[in-house]
Amino acid sequence: MTIHLFNTLTRRKEAFRPLDEQRVTMYACGPTVYNYAHIGNARPAVIFDLLYRILSRRFPKVVYARNITDVDDKINQAAAELGVPIQVVSERFAEAYHQDMAALGVGRPTIEPRATDHIDQIITMIQTLIDKGHAYVAEEHVLFDVEQFPDYGSLSRRNKRELIAGARVDVAPYKKGPGDFVLWKPSTEAQPGWDSPWGRGRPGWHIECSAMSAAHLGEIIDIHAGGQDLVFPHHENEIAQSRCAHGTDVFARYWMHNGFVTVEKRKMSKSQGNTLIVHELLKTWPGEVLRYVLLSAHYRQPLDWSEKVLEQARATLDRLYGLLRDHLNGQVSEPDAAVIEALEDDLNTPTALAALNGLARQLADADQADKAELAARLQSSGSVLGLLQQQPSAWFESMRKAIEIDESEIRKLIEQRNQARRDHDFETADRIRDELIERGIELRDGPEGTSWEVASR
Repeated sequence: MTIHLFNTLTRRKEAFRPLDEQRVTMYACGPTVYNYAHIGNARPAVIFDLLYRILSRRFPKVVYARNITDVDDKINQAAAELGVPIQVVSERFAEAYHQDMAALGVGRPTIEPRATDHIDQIITMIQTLIDKGHAYVAEEHVLFDVEQFPDYGSLSRRNKRELIAGARVDVAPYKKGPGDFVLWKPSTEAQPGWDSPWGRGRPGWHIECSAMSAAHLGEIIDIHAGGQDLVFPHHENEIAQSRCAHGTDVFARYWMHNGFVTVEKRKMSKSQGNTLIVHELLKTWPGEVLRYVLLSAHYRQPLDWSEKVLEQARATLDRLYGLLRDHLNGQVSEPDAAVIEALEDDLNTPTALAALNGLARQLADADQADKAELAARLQSSGSVLGLLQQQPSAWFESMRKAIEIDESEIRKLIEQRNQARRDHDFETADRIRDELIERGIELRDGPEGTSWEVASR
């Protein structure tokens, strides 16, 4: 089966055919490292990690670049407030980002370029744009002249008036046009800066990605990915400056964008006070639960975050790991065809997860002779999604610790329940069982007595 992807540029689902089947190129916009990542930042990291996994199944080499923006006005502000160099802030939060994404099962990209390591390439690209008449110098700034690129707006499909209204346009008398955007800007003595033909300064955000992409992937790439909020102006500007600098008719052949994350139907924002920080969520929830939720909606659709969906995801993983614990015996199997088919159809994760859970139901109802093979297929299918890769015992042990229970108290309540059952006081026995379930404890009665474990929620 051919992989199909929805292309934002054409607004349709297309068969994916790379320029070179021996070297597929993919670029995703990464974090600006001035603070901890929120769950909206984690969604593209998880989604495009999954895309990389799917592409790697089909093609011998996939070069995946995900950048780190380590020079930016937000980083400058954070560093100034702390009284430290920008590198202190960027290094701290880049490392936090790596740790948090690893907890969500996100692997490292093939290449992770940093903006500050590519200042020479950025300056060279800007000079090329000036030389070709697509950019101009004004009061120590270098700006891209939008009027010199007739295709400007082709990705977002906005007209010039909408583009100007939608952009965060800085009113500046030195601009030729209100929609012209900054490629280079001057730095004060207190701000980070580099020497350039236009004076000491620093790059604009948009040019960083174009220069890093060209340096590592080439002038034309197969896939460019990011959040829906980046379509305009960031990706629109990347197309303009990249095509003009390289003289090409295309920059990225397929554009992919994930939808927003809302929190209980409300937009996530600082002003709403509902920004969910991954670093904090991981103190309460296993990373695999967060990954499951992030995969539960189709990537192009909005994803609504709530305690309810987290509980459902944990309950589902409890059930899946329970089946693996009971039936996995080291046998190896290929992933389920239905899971792969769904993921190769524009990363249809809801259908893939439904197939995964259907396989689990099949395992639960199967004859004993078939259970080991089905368990192996369940684990292998989960692996493609970045799920079910822990030892079941480790999963349940982590769940046990998360509940913070007093084991002696649990044993005491179990003995009280057992005594109530011996006395035929089933009302008391049921009440104790219900109380334990409320606390996240599930009882199992067997010929050797009563045992307990973390309950599925």
